[in-house]
Formats: sequence, structure tokens, C-alpha cells
Amino acid sequence: MKLLRVGTKGAERPALLDAEGTLRDLSGVVPDIDGALLADDAALAWVRAAAAELPVLDATGLRTGPPLARIGKIVCIGLNYHDHARETGGAVPAEPILFMKAPDTVVGPDDTVLVPRGSVKTDWEVELAVVIGRTARWLETDEEALAAVAGYAVAHDVSEREFQIERGGQWDKGKNCETFNPLGPWLVTSEEVPDPQALALRLWVNGELRQDGSTSEQIFPVAEVVRYVSRFMTLYPGDVINTGTPAGVAMGQPDPKPYLRAGDVVELEIDGLGRQRQMLRDA
Repeated sequence: MKLLRVGTKGAERPALLDAEGTLRDLSGVVPDIDGALLADDAALAWVRAAAAELPVLDATGLRTGPPLARIGKIVCIGLNYHDHARETGGAVPAEPILFMKAPDTVVGPDDTVLVPRGSVKTDWEVELAVVIGRTARWLETDEEALAAVAGYAVAHDVSEREFQIERGGQWDKGKNCETFNPLGPWLVTSEEVPDPQALALRLWVNGELRQDGSTSEQIFPVAEVVRYVSRFMTLYPGDVINTGTPAGVAMGQPDPKPYLRAGDVVELEIDGLGRQRQMLRDA
């Protein structure tokens, strides 16, 4: 299934995109798309069975919001692609690098992204987001890890590199600025993504292709990441893991590096998971 949330900010309604591409209203049968729904196998089965009978929504002019409400936490994996580690001069990590993004950084896939005040190094990162569907702690096997995954989405891990690297402390300062995690358009349930290590990711800036990678390049695959994170924190339905970005970020380009500015347009997509488009403006 392709689950999404549509409507004005703060008043989104749950919806479903059916196999024919028709947008259907879920608001009469589920309160929202959140951890509670993702953990309820019976409710999800009912939604699948009833999809063709749900009311049709007119998508004209309708905003797409983040596909997941009430996100618990966002765990991010740094330097998780071989080609990205090479381009930034970073050593391949022996274990996954973890950092956090606040849920309030999440916006819709086509919402405006704000360049923070004082920013000179705002950067782009297309990423595969993993959405958790059941409580997971100390998972032992890859099979257990993938069974805990409710679905996948496109994430844009916007980053301010000066804040992240040059201002001391942890990466969080460069990762948690307002609007720095566009998510969606869809939450695609896991049965539609049989191999999360076979997904192409692409990102364009002002029409120029900047990132063109594959999740096959991940240093730590999705199952290993979920299993690893579950050793250090309990994962709950509605938590999100951003699994890292491939090569092609501004930080890895020759000088002068083409960091983002107000007026730039970023477009990104992952095969089968949909496409985002954001205009940048100054905060």
C-alpha cells in the first residue's frame, strides 16, 4: 500500500493511493497514519481489503503532508554509503554512526525548506527512510529486523555543514534546523519493497542531477541498521530511521562548493517510493 496524508499543515487527513493511482480517503475508517495504525495488523489488512471501496479524493491543488503523524524519534545513520565516504574523505566506519533528528524537523515532500539564518553551507542528502511498525529491542537476526519494518519513504536529510562540523560538539546542530527533514510523499508498506538494497536514489538541484546512487552501496544494509539500533535504544511503532545518503552532496564537490541558497529548487526520488520537490527560501 501507498499511505499518505493530505491537506493543510496541521489538518492533514489520512489517504491511500490505490493500484490504479487513484487517491482515496481513509479518514472515515482510521484516525490517522501513525504508529498505532502501523502496529495494528488487523486494521492494515482491513484497509487493504477495502481500498477499492473507499471514497475518491480530488487531488487537484491538494497539499501532500508528511505520510506519518506523531513520529516518536528519528534516528539517522551517518557515512553509510561507500561512495559517500570516499567523496568526503571519511574512513569507512567500523560500526554505524548514529545521530538524531527531532520529529519537528519533518515537513511535507513539497513544502518550503528554510535556509537557516547565518547559513553558508546548507547541503542536500536524499535518503531511504525506514518506518518502524512494531516494538523492537535487542533484535538478533536480519529476519527479525525486517519484520519490524512497516514500510519505507523518501527522506531529505537537509544539513548545514558549518553548523554540523565546524561549530563544535555533535552533528545535531547542523541537522535539526526548521524544515530539515522533508518526508514522503508516501509511506510504502514493506510488502511492496521486497529488497530494500535494490533501490535507486536520485537528487537534482535546479534541474542538474547531483546524486545518482543505489542502496546496494550501503555499508550497513537496512536489516543490519535496524538490528544495530535496537541494541542501543528501543524502537517503537512510528519511529523513523534515515539510512544515509549516496555520493554527490555539495560538501563532496570541488571548490567553490555549490551549497544551497534561497531560490534553489531541489527534486529527489527513490524508485517506487515517490518524488519530492522543494523551493528554498531564507528563514
